[in-house]
Amino acid sequence: MLNTKDKRRHFFKRLALFLAILGPGIITGSVDNDAGGITTYSVAGAIYGYGLIWTLIPSFIVLLIIQEMNARMGIVTGKGLSDLIRENAGVKITFFIFVGLLLSNIGNTTTEFAGVAGSMEIFGVTKYVSVPVVAFLVWILVVKGTYQVAERIFLIFSASLLTYVVSALMSKPEWGEIGSAIIRPRVEMNTQSLAMVIALVGTTIAPWMQFYMQASVIEKGLKMKNYKFTLVDIVIGCFVTIVVAFFIMVACGATLFPNGVQINEARDAALALKPLAGRLASQVFAFGLFIASVFSATILPLATSFYVCEAFGFEAGIDKKWEDAKEFYTLYTGILLVSAIIILIPKAPLIAISIWSQVLNGILLPVVLISMMLLVNNKRIMGAYVNRPVQNFIGWSAVCILIALSAALLIMPAFNR
Repeated sequence: MLNTKDKRRHFFKRLALFLAILGPGIITGSVDNDAGGITTYSVAGAIYGYGLIWTLIPSFIVLLIIQEMNARMGIVTGKGLSDLIRENAGVKITFFIFVGLLLSNIGNTTTEFAGVAGSMEIFGVTKYVSVPVVAFLVWILVVKGTYQVAERIFLIFSASLLTYVVSALMSKPEWGEIGSAIIRPRVEMNTQSLAMVIALVGTTIAPWMQFYMQASVIEKGLKMKNYKFTLVDIVIGCFVTIVVAFFIMVACGATLFPNGVQINEARDAALALKPLAGRLASQVFAFGLFIASVFSATILPLATSFYVCEAFGFEAGIDKKWEDAKEFYTLYTGILLVSAIIILIPKAPLIAISIWSQVLNGILLPVVLISMMLLVNNKRIMGAYVNRPVQNFIGWSAVCILIALSAALLIMPAFNR
């Protein structure tokens, strides 16, 4: 039996180990709440009030299941998902998958810079200043920094998203109505309502996430002895992600919905909050949008560079010097430049770019998830750490649901009433 002093020492030792491992799960989950995600949650709150908050529960479950499998596969194999896909599916299939992913992520990164521009305009800063400055600082962080430094900054970004809690509380929500909406979920059986449910659940999982999660676990050098701590990191990340989404929906449901305010993007929500909840609430919401957009504008091209370089055998990693990973850093720089330049073009078709990037995500998501499920069940790759029957049931169910949601999201606009 350990005495009190030994127990305390053991506790702090385990806490220090956990803090050292902390990062991949929280960062990957938090990037879910990007400009596109914030827009989806804001529009849902404005149109349906608290009515669709219940969708965050299945979203949490799906996010947790997928991220756990990714982390386990990365720890066991020491290889990225793109590397494993290339080895098991061949170069030709890998090439077409990753061309699609590259194009969709350029569109997604452009959307993030649109979030930077929109949020800073609320503070009186023109996009011709905010976008180039943010793009340069992001580039410096990744190209000149180390993984350890970058990860700490990413964790600060993740914590900063909790500003949406403040914004929601300032909106004075009706907690009884929120509880009722969660306990007794309802869905209006029409195209708009179903499309919003699909968007809310579907925005939780994106193709790039599967690659970044696995790459960050490898970059951190985690082993199976660290698995329990990694799992805690993933659970915390998923929980924080859903909490942020919850409070965004609460803020808009408490203010915009009762007043019939319609919005098209997250920037509109921040502006609309000003006369309804006060200038501070509006600025806090805009600040959250800015942090989320900068965060995602950093991670998305980083994830893209990781999986493209892994897929084709190039060196990749923030800890490597430019000379040692030229392809990795050149690709990262190129994605940032193209995305930032598009935003600075007057009357650029940003809505079309955003829509088509989501369409590409919807098409590619089933391919990536099926590949992942097949790999995590391959004994030659995973050994004793393949999925258990319960994990397979939950995992394949989640995959089937996500495929159905993605397909419906692509098909339903054709039947819009």
